[in-house]
Amino acid sequence: MKLQTALALALFVGLPPWVSAQPASQQNSIMQPSRVDQTQIEQGRDERLARDWGLGTEEWTRYEELMDGPLGIYSPNLDPLSALGVEARSDEERRRYAELQVHAESRRVEKLLAYQRAYDDAWQRLHPGLQRVSLPDATPGAMSIPGSGRTAIFVKDDCALCASFVQRLQVAGTDFDLYMVGSRQDDARIRDLAKRMQIDPTRVRSGTITLNHDGGRWLSLGLAGELPAVVRQVNGQWQRQP
Repeated sequence: MKLQTALALALFVGLPPWVSAQPASQQNSIMQPSRVDQTQIEQGRDERLARDWGLGTEEWTRYEELMDGPLGIYSPNLDPLSALGVEARSDEERRRYAELQVHAESRRVEKLLAYQRAYDDAWQRLHPGLQRVSLPDATPGAMSIPGSGRTAIFVKDDCALCASFVQRLQVAGTDFDLYMVGSRQDDARIRDLAKRMQIDPTRVRSGTITLNHDGGRWLSLGLAGELPAVVRQVNGQWQRQP
């Protein structure tokens, strides 16, 4: 009798009787995607991303938790190794992430240089004899920085360590030229960066600190390592300072 009632209701609402006659649990499994499958997809993605950075799944989970907190607000584009290194819970953890970052950056620079060589070869094949545009104050394989013997510091936006490096130079009374990588030639970006880094405006006006667009200078140096980078010219060669 109950089955006949169910069939009658199904016909009344216009649904196939075999759908309405099924238990509710079976209907939900047909009409809704499997949550288990979605969880497996997310776990697989996290495992792959963790491997890409040389991390375990627990470390990747901690990175995501850190970026959901204050660190993610202050530095929303911070890479996993920097985030875990900055928030390391022991000296051993800090050394581990520093070593992983050195290896990762070394591989990145090798790939960058390999591509640069391929680009140079392609230019010579496709446009032999055509001179490439030179950046202002820059020469191939070198860099021209205003002033003699001045320190240069290369920084970028969303850099957790850049501000502390700049403050260290300011406290020491060092004259330096700041170059913002990725400024897109936008003066407003540099001004905002200077405010956030609390650069003394009187020193900027006096010229003991200068604010500049990078304009490709950092790549022209060919120095390994992540930003921030403090560099000086020693015997005609630009070298990264500790």
